[in-house]
Amino acid sequence: MGSSDIYEPQIIENKWLKIWQEEKIYSLKSDNYSSKYYVLEMFPYPSGEPHMGHARNYTIGDVLARVIARRGYDVLHPIGYDAFGLPAENAAIKSGIHPKESTMANIDKMRKALKRMAMTYDFEDEIITSDPSYYKWTQWLFLQLYRMGLAEKKEAGVNWCDSCQTVLANEQVISGRCERCDSIVRKRVLSQWFFRITDYAQRLLDDMELIKDGWPERVLTIQRNWIGRSEGARVDFRFDDGSDNTIIPVFTTRPDTLYGVTFFILAAEHPLVDSIVTGEKEKKEVARIKALITAQTDIERGSAEIEKIGCFTGRYVINPVNDQRIPVWIANYVLLEYGTGAVMAVPAHDTRDFDFASKYGIEIREVISPDGKTHGTLSEAFTGEGIMVNSGPFTGKKSDDGKKEIIKFLEEKKIGNFEINYKLKDWLISRQRYWGAPIPVVFCEKCGTVAVPESQLPVLLPYDVDFKPTGFSPLLYKEEFVNTRCPSCGGAAKRETDTMDTFVCSSWYFLRYCSPHLESSAFDREKADKWMPVDQYIGGIEHATMHLIYSRFFMKALYDAGLVSNKEPFTKYYPHGVVTLGGQKMSKSKGNIVNPSEIYNKYGADTLRLYILFIGPADSIVDWSNKGVEGSHRFLKRVWKLVTDNIDFIKNHAPSGLSHIDSGSMLKNMYSQGKLGLQEKEVYKKLHQTIKKVSGDILDRFNFNTAISSIMELVNMMSKYNEDIKAERRQAVLVYESTVKLLVLLSPVAPFITEELWHKMGANGSIHRVPWPEYDAEIAREEMTTVIFQVNGKLRDKIELESGTSADELEKVALASEKIKKYIEGFQIVKIITVPDKLVNIVIKQ
Repeated sequence: MGSSDIYEPQIIENKWLKIWQEEKIYSLKSDNYSSKYYVLEMFPYPSGEPHMGHARNYTIGDVLARVIARRGYDVLHPIGYDAFGLPAENAAIKSGIHPKESTMANIDKMRKALKRMAMTYDFEDEIITSDPSYYKWTQWLFLQLYRMGLAEKKEAGVNWCDSCQTVLANEQVISGRCERCDSIVRKRVLSQWFFRITDYAQRLLDDMELIKDGWPERVLTIQRNWIGRSEGARVDFRFDDGSDNTIIPVFTTRPDTLYGVTFFILAAEHPLVDSIVTGEKEKKEVARIKALITAQTDIERGSAEIEKIGCFTGRYVINPVNDQRIPVWIANYVLLEYGTGAVMAVPAHDTRDFDFASKYGIEIREVISPDGKTHGTLSEAFTGEGIMVNSGPFTGKKSDDGKKEIIKFLEEKKIGNFEINYKLKDWLISRQRYWGAPIPVVFCEKCGTVAVPESQLPVLLPYDVDFKPTGFSPLLYKEEFVNTRCPSCGGAAKRETDTMDTFVCSSWYFLRYCSPHLESSAFDREKADKWMPVDQYIGGIEHATMHLIYSRFFMKALYDAGLVSNKEPFTKYYPHGVVTLGGQKMSKSKGNIVNPSEIYNKYGADTLRLYILFIGPADSIVDWSNKGVEGSHRFLKRVWKLVTDNIDFIKNHAPSGLSHIDSGSMLKNMYSQGKLGLQEKEVYKKLHQTIKKVSGDILDRFNFNTAISSIMELVNMMSKYNEDIKAERRQAVLVYESTVKLLVLLSPVAPFITEELWHKMGANGSIHRVPWPEYDAEIAREEMTTVIFQVNGKLRDKIELESGTSADELEKVALASEKIKKYIEGFQIVKIITVPDKLVNIVIKQ
């Protein structure tokens, strides 16, 4: 055996894949119901073979799940497929292969790859969102929201992609383009189904308190900004001639500037525009400007840099605080979907209004001054707070006080009120495409809109449909689907032909995993109460404003309906980083991609798993390197040689009957009795330090790369011990114990090689059923050293830290020092010089 025993990953891995399948080693469930742990990675869209982003995401979750299970937890670690959606349908249009067939074929490819990478999923419990047994319950959940008044159909200006021929949610429009096909998105008015997520805007904010300890602050900040809570006033404006009693409300966060309103703007799409313009001259000009505005994307219109265009409508409104006539304009920088679609323009104190007024010669009236004085002609807008001027009885008041008093005045006069506004809009779920869950609603001339009874679910998606995009749902042309009977009166009715946004399917899938085969309900309440909330959720940060917000909304709505016991779906969320190639995000469409199969077919899945975790911090963007893959493979070869050499040694020198069950206690007794030499003590100490480091890095810090680095250090020390100490003088129990623990520590990352070596050592059972090792805190204690902190070379603080603390960690500790903060606050840091175990010198520009 020994070094002549060659590491052959393909043979080893194929061998253990078969054995594990037979013995169900993949399942991490146990009968220990006292301590559960639910690990979940965002499930994949099945586009075929997984990409490296999938490999990274699922390996992170897999390693975590394996370690937690071996610490005595009953672990739920499921997998499924987000199978509906535009990509499959678009691919089907090009290939002619039905999306159901291509989706199932892709799922089969993905399933095989996940098994090949040794992911610990109960594959018999997987869910597929396009299967009727799943989308029946998606439709059922739609009905629950409908009954709660949270699902409604209404006319709305929507984002339309001409290429995909469907509506997009706001979150699916990136820089004015479709996130799927990158085509320019335009506005279109359609009757659409929405979920009233705005009813939950404040709770989505308030309940961040429940998850703040487990979610990255940057993700919560993204969600706060997307929800966009702002306080201010609703102010009611009316037309000046009394011919129309229509109230045009505006929302403003700056009611203290009301006296500075010199014009009023309606969005070009505002429903009042066409009705209020009466003069022929104005009609022509409004039509011309509307055409120009309509050709611009919302992103362009919202940009501060775009040229402001607009025109006067010929009408006026009355400013309710001073009764002045204000001209009504349309302008490109006011959007219908933001606020009320109407804006009171205060050019002296808003940059965009200032630019517009300057271009069109509209009055600019100063009403807020930084010093309480008026300044004549302004060269730019003053957007800060200050002292109110030219503001009638409110002149001389500070902005904060003025806001409150003007709101009080508006409320007393019944011309406005305090109001909280949100940027968040209702969730548009209608899609004019085929490959999605049908919306369970029918339309009856006598009864109106009628929900499909639960007993008639699922409303099946027909197979034989011409799904080429026309701008209308393909289901509209399937008469056998459309024509039905009204559930209320029995008369003729027509089905809704739009399908649901695929994000609806993914907003509750974590609940279905709790009881994936249940036929009588969406999920078993008792099992959902056991497993929910998800303890650790893992997936890309790009879902912060879509999937993660939608899932939180769903959970709150279900909580209000009394269907679940938790208000939040995910206790902890970890956003993994992107894997790039040559600095560019890997993309099948761009051809710059490395498939996981290329790596595991050549080097083995253990090498892939090791490298994808070792490549860098799990939450950072990392660039793929084939040299790095080779380096990881060489490390596994070193482990193979070290362990096989040790196995030969143990057979010849270890006490008979020695096992991993008692070797730890035997070695500890030898250590405490002083029976270990100096180098042996170092190896033993390093072993416990490694157990501590690996455990903390995986369970507490998600620093998989540094966990692997510490294992590499242990391998180096064990190898050096073998080199320095002749066989007859080596401590056999130490060699045995360190080899056993090395394999156990490495096994979640590299499950195949460690299982093979475990059995070569003569151990019984699978290494993946061996409990996770514990460390002795006293033995693992690091040596301490004093590190001094300097600012521009002058001593400002010093602290005791563990020897070997990394440079990055030293910088963090230094910058967090209260003493250091006093000397660097307000100054630019030029550079930071770090000398490990000695000093950190922060150089600032004074």
